[in-house]
Amino acid sequence: MGTSFWESPFVLDPRPATVERHGDVDLHVPTGDGPHPAVVIVHGVPGPPEAPDARDWPLYRGYGALLAERDVLAAIPRLTVTSPDDLYAVAARVAAAAELLRADPRVDAERLGLWFFSGAGLLLGDWLRDPPRWLRGLAATYPLLAPLPGWPPVDPRFRPLDALDPPTATGDAAASGTASPDGTGVEATQAEGVARPTLVLTRAGRERPEVAPTIEAFTAVARRRGVPLHVVDVPNGQHGFDALDHTEESRAAVRTARDTLLDLLTAP
Repeated sequence: MGTSFWESPFVLDPRPATVERHGDVDLHVPTGDGPHPAVVIVHGVPGPPEAPDARDWPLYRGYGALLAERDVLAAIPRLTVTSPDDLYAVAARVAAAAELLRADPRVDAERLGLWFFSGAGLLLGDWLRDPPRWLRGLAATYPLLAPLPGWPPVDPRFRPLDALDPPTATGDAAASGTASPDGTGVEATQAEGVARPTLVLTRAGRERPEVAPTIEAFTAVARRRGVPLHVVDVPNGQHGFDALDHTEESRAAVRTARDTLLDLLTAP
């Protein structure tokens, strides 16, 4: 019987960090007093129903240690999604984890990033549409960037592509600058003037066929709209390459994504 994905080892072997469990949030703590920059690691959702808490997977514990070894305090909130309706609660938990970090005296409250994985990519829209001043950078690794065909209806809030290229308001809403009933008029106006943080986007060359088109479409629109984008390509990597493909290419990609995000967090 093969190893389950959640049991697969991380492709790198960073020195384990001290881990503090605060309810549904784990903190991976670097040495030293700080103040440290900080990152919320947003693990993939939905997870297999039989899988253990993602905070205990070698993959995400590895990412926490990888950040901590470079003097970054990492938070990993526990997230559970069984239907699109759960995305609202999960988005609130991610935001709460960021505020938990900002309130921690060991953290530089003005230097935070968020790193999204797999299906958690659907949560990117909030942070692209209305980024807070303390958000210095975003990262997304093999992210799902649009709901999959056949899913139940998903709130446009969880369509990151719409945060880049929102629908244009028409009629009275466009003329007055007010929102249409679903809010798209206001979103379009806001998105035009937003100074967005750089997104470090890691793409797997052997991505799942249902996920790859969402990344391609997002990348094309982001470049057209001038959204700051740093792409890390893993030509031979599959979805989950950071646990499944133990190659130098995979290890280099993970390090590059980490170091690029760190540069954003520590820039003047």
